[in-house]
Amino acid sequence: MARGTVNKVILIGRLGADPEIRYAPSGAPVANFNLATNHVWKNREGNTQEETAWHRIVAWNRLAEIVKEYAKKGHRLYVEGRIRYRDWEDQSGQRRFTTEIIATAIQLLEAAPGRETPTPDVEEPGELSSPEDLDAPADDNVPF
Repeated sequence: MARGTVNKVILIGRLGADPEIRYAPSGAPVANFNLATNHVWKNREGNTQEETAWHRIVAWNRLAEIVKEYAKKGHRLYVEGRIRYRDWEDQSGQRRFTTEIIATAIQLLEAAPGRETPTPDVEEPGELSSPEDLDAPADDNVPF
């Protein structure tokens, strides 16, 4: 736990569309996709109600490559990560806001076509989550 705080999200949901992959200026792959989760409850009259929530997921590096290769629209995924809020100004000068989940681990819960078992769990080492992190110099003095 970092300095007494926690920012952790765990989701199991279905992909709304095939993941899109792009590359950061550093060359690092980044995948974006939407994951749908459902909340089901009974109202006062005893009728079942259902609400779908859509979550914007961002996966970097090997996670991005795995998701792009194996995950398709409608597949169930387990996603673990952290919430990030961003704002920016669009081309028309309007201020925009978004909430994203930065994935640190992804597990495909369904087998890809032609495979008997789902792809193994994939976890991103450490906290690499943005191009700034990827441009940090490597430490060549590591003893292993």
